[in-house]
Amino acid sequence: MLDWDSIYEIVLELEALYPQTDLDTVGLKSLHEMVIGLPDFVDDPSLGNDAVLTVILREWYEERNDM
Repeated sequence: MLDWDSIYEIVLELEALYPQTDLDTVGLKSLHEMVIGLPDFVDDPSLGNDAVLTVILREWYEERNDM
């Protein structure tokens, strides 16, 4: 089960589902839709504010560049 506090787990799921996504072109609205569409995501979608989405995007970028 994923919620907004599961940043690293969300990033791993996003990378698995969207490995070819150009992270420089992902907007926060698109990222929000990607996250709430994850199969294991169970949290309230309205809690995904710009701050948490920015952290997810930054972590995703860092995770990808560490691979």
